[in-house]
Amino acid sequence: MDQPIRMKSNGQISVVLNSQKGKTISKELPDFQVVPKDIPVEHSALKEIEEELGALVGMEEMKRMIKEIYAWIYVNKKREEMGLKARKQALHMMFKGNPGTGKTTVARLIGKLFQKMNVLSKGHLIEAERADLVGEYIGHTAQKTRDLVKKAQGGILFIDEAYSLGRGGEKDFGKEAIDTLVKHMEDKQHEFILILAGYSREMDYFLTLNPGLHSRFPLVIDFPDYNINQLMEISVRMLVEREYTFSHEAEKKLKEHLIWVKAVLSPNSFSNGRYVRNIIEKSIRAQAMRLLMLNSYDRHELMTLRSNDLVFEED
Repeated sequence: MDQPIRMKSNGQISVVLNSQKGKTISKELPDFQVVPKDIPVEHSALKEIEEELGALVGMEEMKRMIKEIYAWIYVNKKREEMGLKARKQALHMMFKGNPGTGKTTVARLIGKLFQKMNVLSKGHLIEAERADLVGEYIGHTAQKTRDLVKKAQGGILFIDEAYSLGRGGEKDFGKEAIDTLVKHMEDKQHEFILILAGYSREMDYFLTLNPGLHSRFPLVIDFPDYNINQLMEISVRMLVEREYTFSHEAEKKLKEHLIWVKAVLSPNSFSNGRYVRNIIEKSIRAQAMRLLMLNSYDRHELMTLRSNDLVFEED
């Protein structure tokens, strides 16, 4: 583990970078051991998740954080075995970032890892949004929210665009959903994990809507937008998975388009990896129509997307 975990007084976990910088380590009495790069056999769950994370482009901070959470839980279990105090902390999380930056994908991987570690009994993911929680009359919202929490028992309740719960003001039933969630986060904090996701600025405001919200999320993780090279890598990986490839002209055309669209669209409007996936899927259909019209089906042509196959939403 490259970076240690530090516990703040409010229970939040923070990553301390370059913690050894400026320190003199005694050769006679070293206070740490170098962690081997190879993962021991007993950590097969972490190795499996790391392999899946390795298939994701970018998100280095998230990958490091997951390893640190794993280490913290594992070491706590060892402390318990030795009769030492091992504080059991809730693992509710907040994911902040724009659309298409991998938040839902990472939530599923976390559920899978925690299930393998016996932190969660099932590890399943329940996805929800405002309409799934907010009812039409007093008391309806609390019941809908309780039902969702019940479905998420042993797994993760993932609420996307969670800030929308606070958009209606004091008379809106969204506030009732927030209050109900806060209560269950405390009462059932070790029975399920709540992950709230949404735009960074809106989620910061959302935390102010209930005095108990901020302290109940020990893990707040930012999902940055993908840069052009990362978006191109995502597109190539999608093609490889589907046994397609770009022609040189098609690859150049896509890169130029992504540079243009990122400059034109606001960050909140650009859907990152989702945008690229939509282009790939539409272009594959366009290629199929082209080959059908040409009546040409040799292996190379079946695998190649050409520049005139690329379909952009702005065209």
